[in-house]
Amino acid sequence: MKAILASLFHALLLAMLIPNAIAATAKPQLIDRIVAVVNEEAITANELHDRLQTVERQLRAQNIATPPRDILQKQLLERMITDRIQLQLAKESAIRVDDVQLDSYLRRIAESNQLSLAEFRHNLEQDGIIWSKFRDEVRDEMTIGRIRDREVDSRLVISDAEVDDYLATPAASSAGGEDYNVAHILIRVADRTGPEQLMLARGRAEQALTQLQRGDDFAQVAASYSDAPDAMNGGVLGPRPLDRLPPLYADALRNLQAGQVSPILQSPAGYHIIKLIDRSAAGKSIPALRQTHARHILIKVNELVPDAEAKRKAQLLKERLDKGADFAEIARSNSNDLSAAKGGDLGWLYEGDTVPEFERAMNALSVDEISAPIKSPFGWHIIQVLGRRIETTSVERQRLAARQALRESRLDEAYQDWIRQIRDAAHVEIRLDER
Repeated sequence: MKAILASLFHALLLAMLIPNAIAATAKPQLIDRIVAVVNEEAITANELHDRLQTVERQLRAQNIATPPRDILQKQLLERMITDRIQLQLAKESAIRVDDVQLDSYLRRIAESNQLSLAEFRHNLEQDGIIWSKFRDEVRDEMTIGRIRDREVDSRLVISDAEVDDYLATPAASSAGGEDYNVAHILIRVADRTGPEQLMLARGRAEQALTQLQRGDDFAQVAASYSDAPDAMNGGVLGPRPLDRLPPLYADALRNLQAGQVSPILQSPAGYHIIKLIDRSAAGKSIPALRQTHARHILIKVNELVPDAEAKRKAQLLKERLDKGADFAEIARSNSNDLSAAKGGDLGWLYEGDTVPEFERAMNALSVDEISAPIKSPFGWHIIQVLGRRIETTSVERQRLAARQALRESRLDEAYQDWIRQIRDAAHVEIRLDER
């Protein structure tokens, strides 16, 4: 204890004396600096350095050769910029992940690794990962997922006519097929790209292709060049049937053998290079489809009922339900939804029938359990699950599976289009090379 007090006294003494001693000769030292400005928020060199260390650790864990640091740094900064824009949009939309939701998600990650949350945290800290920073990163990932759900996934509409057309194709009626394990590289181009910028993007794609053709590792090249969200995972999309891949990719894959790389492909999103890792036999049988029988109470948010008031009202109704009030009666008297006349009964719902926020909360409930108030783009809901079953009606199963296949084949492209739009609309200053 005496040694500690002596050290503290010595440090305080130095703090008082040294500035006066060297004030005339010392040069100011740069503790941190701004490497980018996104709208009105700064990204600092320390933030970029922390992300760089995390990604280098991830790449090593996946046995992916680390790209040159200056190249990886530029790639990561662009990734941080698009992440920051999405987080800003989420904040403007009042989308947030609270501590309860975050802890629940972290617990599921731990359980998937057959660990308790405490053991999971201990293992991360043993690897030099700061738990508070890890929590913040996971919270940001969850928040970005929710803004993507709201702005992209829930707005991607597949019409009945498109389902009919899909079911009429040979691919849909085939009883057998193959899964294609694919990796890709995307060189994104802006919406209003001029000829010079387009040539630069094409040049980057050609550089990436040249490296691949001389035998460089695809995962390393993806980490060096790709603007896709999965770039730091080697660009791997994972095994999918052709009908669940973007049509541009599906068409190119028909001419590739395992291990081969495509020529440069062009779409409105930019330039693509894909690699067929391998093919595997896969049954084309339509999976069983789960249905959930649910009812809800909706308190809408509008000009007359602000968000805070709608949430407060929903919380009061939940308290009444917890004390034994009849759900149907409460719904008939208070719900701002057409289902109110039926006591809030929504009937049997397939996966994908509701918005992602509602479906996530509904899927987390046990039968007869009533949720806490949850928010969706429509307002605040209280949900009760009345039952679950597996749908066996073949026609309905086929149509829903077809709709899901069409969604999956278009979702990546829709997300890239949205990212390009919000990136173009944001005010971004990159100062990485400034000293």
